[in-house]
Amino acid sequence: MRTVLLAALVLLAPAAAAASDGLSSALAARSLLGPSIWARVVRIETAGPQGVFGGGAHPGAIYALVFELSGILWFYEESSGTQSLSLRTGSLDADKAAPGPLFRAIDRRFTAWSWAPEATDSRARHSQTPPNACFIESVASLFQRLSAGGEARAPRLLSYYVDTPFGQRGHTVLVFGTRDGVSAVDPEISERPMKIPAYLARDPRTLSAYLRGGPIAGARTLAISSPSGPGLGSQLAMIPRNRDPAG
Repeated sequence: MRTVLLAALVLLAPAAAAASDGLSSALAARSLLGPSIWARVVRIETAGPQGVFGGGAHPGAIYALVFELSGILWFYEESSGTQSLSLRTGSLDADKAAPGPLFRAIDRRFTAWSWAPEATDSRARHSQTPPNACFIESVASLFQRLSAGGEARAPRLLSYYVDTPFGQRGHTVLVFGTRDGVSAVDPEISERPMKIPAYLARDPRTLSAYLRGGPIAGARTLAISSPSGPGLGSQLAMIPRNRDPAG
């Protein structure tokens, strides 16, 4: 069993300061992932005024999304983006059954939790793109491509980090192969794939700098697989040692 190995990122802009319970964003993120991905909205009670990772002020309770991808659980919260929730591989069923300690590992101010009822309220019907959700948008982009009969060999998420005056921020894009070479999709820019020179695809940092058009502080990749997903691989995720959140 391998312990602590892959995380996700925050958008390259600072989180909004206005407090929100996050329910609308969690529901929108759930809708983006679609029915093929196991995902549950969770209500978490918080003990302090500060947001996750020092973001904007949080109310007494927030909503987030827990979802399964590549053999582990992930955690999306609107002010901080997406990060790995599981602390080790091979514990998926146990993590789903008792995620409380995993929430507290993210933030000690998370004091209690409960699964939210399905379709909690009318906000479940809105289609607005949730903030700091580039990780989830990239997963959704892959599933949309596959459902439309598109080709996507060895799909993976590429998350890269950039140093900013607000600290290190990150961004996630989709990378995949086709018979014509390697392509990338950044859903925040366009759903149209960008062709990537083959030599760039061998190194995540080099590819990240190319896509961003400037220097980056770090990069990592995640091979996408899902037990219920449409025709993806069988590779498991690796959970990063530094659980940096990603958009």
